[in-house]
Amino acid sequence: MKVLIVDYGAGNIGSVQNMLKYIGLTPIVSNDSKIVSNFDKIILPGVGLFSTAMKEIERLNLIDSLNEAVLVKKKSFLGICLGAQLINQFSEEGNSAGLSWLANNVVKFKQENHSLKIPHLGWNNIKIVENKTSPLLNGLNNNSRFYFVHSYHIDGNSEDTVLAYTEHGYFFPSIVNKENIFGVQFHPEKSHQYGLKLLENFLTI
Repeated sequence: MKVLIVDYGAGNIGSVQNMLKYIGLTPIVSNDSKIVSNFDKIILPGVGLFSTAMKEIERLNLIDSLNEAVLVKKKSFLGICLGAQLINQFSEEGNSAGLSWLANNVVKFKQENHSLKIPHLGWNNIKIVENKTSPLLNGLNNNSRFYFVHSYHIDGNSEDTVLAYTEHGYFFPSIVNKENIFGVQFHPEKSHQYGLKLLENFLTI
């Protein structure tokens, strides 16, 4: 199995790479647009600003190659944190268009409760949407805890794409999916046994 971690200068790449090596794989880390379609699985990690990340992805000529690999060739794709946000159509962070693979937007946490801490930082549970199943969720349940750090979240405008929610002041989508495309708002590479299980599941898809 050939796994690509896309390096666009904004990723938690070392941690993702180490977790995959622990599973027994040797992923390739690259920003070479010419080789994206050569891989079975594509992972887009990310920490940082949405608009800056999109500009860098465009500068590296990665948009067309990612579209070809994911939308046309249907390669299995996982976006992590910022990487999960980038697959949506628009973000309030920098008022920037995304890759538009999902019909959601990315919005800043609403401080309806003034005690709500932003960024959302630390461990939190997922709440799997009732009657939703996915191979990504095998062995996971509503007691599964993941590590989060983010100030913006997917709005879930396209509710049919949401596999799980997480509560921070209110419920927001924490796992999204459309066909071969998956996105997680948390960091599985920092989430111990639950993150390990999720990544193992992704590699089977």
